[in-house]
Amino acid sequence: MADKFYITTSIAYVNARPHIGFALELAQADAIARWQRLNDREVFFLSGADEHGAKIMRAAESAGKSVQEFVDQNTSFFKKLIKDLGVSTDDFIRTSDQKRHFPGAIELWEKLEASGDIYKKNYIGLYCVGHEAFITQKDLADGKCADHGVAPEKIEEENYFFRLSRFETELIALISSGRMRVFPDSRKNEMLAFLKNGLEDVSFSRPSKDISWGIPVPGDATQTMYVWCDALSNYITALGFGSDDLKKFKEFWPADLHNIGKDILRFHAIIWPAVLLSVGLPVPKGIFVHGFINVGGQKMSKSIGNVIDPLDFIKRHGRDALRYYLLREISTFEDADFTEGRFVEVYNADLANGLGNYISRVAKMVEQYFDGVLVRPSTEELTAVPIKKRSSFFAPGDEGTKMELISPPYLIDRIVWPAYRCAFENYQLKQVLDIVWTLLGELDAYVQIYEPFKLVKTDPKKTKAVLWNLSYGVLSLGWMLKPFLPDTADKILNAFGAGSNSKEEWKEIRVKLDGPLFTRKENVN
Repeated sequence: MADKFYITTSIAYVNARPHIGFALELAQADAIARWQRLNDREVFFLSGADEHGAKIMRAAESAGKSVQEFVDQNTSFFKKLIKDLGVSTDDFIRTSDQKRHFPGAIELWEKLEASGDIYKKNYIGLYCVGHEAFITQKDLADGKCADHGVAPEKIEEENYFFRLSRFETELIALISSGRMRVFPDSRKNEMLAFLKNGLEDVSFSRPSKDISWGIPVPGDATQTMYVWCDALSNYITALGFGSDDLKKFKEFWPADLHNIGKDILRFHAIIWPAVLLSVGLPVPKGIFVHGFINVGGQKMSKSIGNVIDPLDFIKRHGRDALRYYLLREISTFEDADFTEGRFVEVYNADLANGLGNYISRVAKMVEQYFDGVLVRPSTEELTAVPIKKRSSFFAPGDEGTKMELISPPYLIDRIVWPAYRCAFENYQLKQVLDIVWTLLGELDAYVQIYEPFKLVKTDPKKTKAVLWNLSYGVLSLGWMLKPFLPDTADKILNAFGAGSNSKEEWKEIRVKLDGPLFTRKENVN
């Protein structure tokens, strides 16, 4: 039986169309899901839509639509983004789905009540519509929400509360021990510091007179479930929790990885595991936390007019190009900047002039000098054309001092792949792509060392060995890129006769490349 791997994105809040930040989250989760599948794990990959709450109701009213019509329309844009970005999700859950989602959220609430961790009380607090959450004074800057720049509403009402404070010690042990890993360590330390300052119980419902669009609290129609039990429960309702069919839930829960933005880390690292602990369910194994994307040094804002629509961007530039920029140019875990001008620079340098040019040069030489067919030379012939130049993968004083013994396949199989795997195991996605492009640089240098375009005139046999090594590099690049640029990777592997799903040892390479992988773009000012 194959190992299981369950990965989720956060469920997108559909008060507006998707922006480039959610495209980042999708691309990251998809790269990890595809990598796990390449390692023969059975993957279940979930995304979805958070469709309840005050902000949704207000946005729908502002748009002149019914709430259901409004969420249907916006959710369709998120589904389109998943398709257009080439994201390999297995399921998409909507919190407005009364058949799939409501029963599990209701069952979770009832289990929390049975555990004694739900109680009712009057409450006076500061409510941020942007967060759809109550916040505290320490979340404010000059009297406004530090994230949204809007003063919170002061609300006095009777709500149900969850005894979050009861789980403070357990949560500290859970995170510090690594039983629930938080990536990166800086976010882990942030959560531990937050926990050590003490936890307060949290509101778990809102009056239905104020928020009618949501799931009614079981046994009390005057209250509507709050986001914690409604939205967060999607990760288990999508697996069948609350239904008669628990097969997927038993197979895949707990989640191996929740991929989320830093703004909802507390919800996922503190409230969600506490809820699970309360009802006796296993907690997630890992939480992957990415930063924000700024545009031209500023936070994305409709009022500024700098919001990047990923659907439009993909239409103009292609999905693999956008995936590459998001996964390599954008820091995996920290905030980063995005401009179209920088995108075009990176595209031309790394994809058109870099990867695309290398693949094209090798393909043309194989086609021109050997009619597109290479049979694997002997080991002696291959090692007779070593790298020679010190490799970037070796530190001074180590094995790199014997470069005259190292062929490109040796470098790739013994050095590059282990480094690639190690970075992937720690979800260092940018570092993985840095490794791939460092290898590309090594292969480009190998072309310059032997100059097969000249060598073929004097030593065809040696030229064949050089081109085999270069083609081996092409195929290796293709496999390394499959999690990141799946369309491009398949084109590379198919062009060099490997087949996009073939894992057999390469004994013969047949090359037929139809056109360039990437064409240069005009610079954008």
